[in-house]
Amino acid sequence: MSFVQSLRTAVFYLLLASSAFVWCLVSMVCAPFMPFRARYRFVVQTWCRSAIWLARVVAGIRYEVSGQENIPTQPCVILAKHQSTWETFFLSAYFEPLSQVLKRELLFVPFFGWAIALLKPIAIDRDNPKAALRQLAKQGDERLKQGVWVLIFPEGTRVPVGQPGKFSRGGAALAANAGLPVLPIAHNAGSFWPKAGWAKHPGTIQVVIGPALHAEGEGPRAIAALNQRAEDWINQQVAQLEGVSSEAVASA
Repeated sequence: MSFVQSLRTAVFYLLLASSAFVWCLVSMVCAPFMPFRARYRFVVQTWCRSAIWLARVVAGIRYEVSGQENIPTQPCVILAKHQSTWETFFLSAYFEPLSQVLKRELLFVPFFGWAIALLKPIAIDRDNPKAALRQLAKQGDERLKQGVWVLIFPEGTRVPVGQPGKFSRGGAALAANAGLPVLPIAHNAGSFWPKAGWAKHPGTIQVVIGPALHAEGEGPRAIAALNQRAEDWINQQVAQLEGVSSEAVASA
C-alpha cells in the first residue's frame, strides 16, 4: 500500500471512530424516545451511510449493486457473505428496519454496544450453540412477524478472501419455519477492505443480490437443501467476483 493510501486510511479511521463516538452519544440521548422504525433510521441508517460515504470519499472504496429486482416486498431472512466490516455497514443501511444476529459481547462495548442494544439485535452466546439456535428461532421469528429484515452471516465470522466458510443452517431454518424465503447476497468487499490488518485498497466493491430462495417441502431435509442452495449460489458468485477484484487490486 502506497504512502498516500496509508495516509488516507489513517484519516478514514480517525473520522470513522470520531463520528461513531459522537453519534453513539447523540443516539443514547435521543433514540430511546423514538418509535423503533424512526430509531433505526436515526441511529443506524444515518451513521452507516456516513461510514460508507467516508470509505468512498476518503479511502476510495466505491460500490455497485446489482440484482435489486430480486428483493421481496416482504422482509425475510438475508444470508450474506462475510469478509469484512464494510458489508455490515452497507447492509444495515440498505435494508430497513433490520435486526442483525451478532455476538452478545458486542452489547457490552461502552457507547457503541449500548447504542446497538436500542435496535433489537439478536445477540447470541456463541459459546452455547444450542441455546443460540433456540434464541435465533424465537427472536428471529418475532422480528419477521414485526416486518423486520433479519441479517445472518451464516459463516458465523469474517472469512478471508478465497476461503469459503461452512454455512450454518440457522438462517435457512428460520426462513423455512416462517414460510419465507432467504435472500442470498454475494460481494467482494474483502478484496478492498481485508479482514486482517488496517489496509484499505481503493476500488469498486460489487454487491450481487440473488433470487429469493424458498424451501421445497418441510422438515430438516428441506432446510438443509435450502441452505445448500444458498451456499452454492453465494460461493459461485463470490468466486467470480474475486477473480475480477484481484486484478483490480493488483493494478491499483
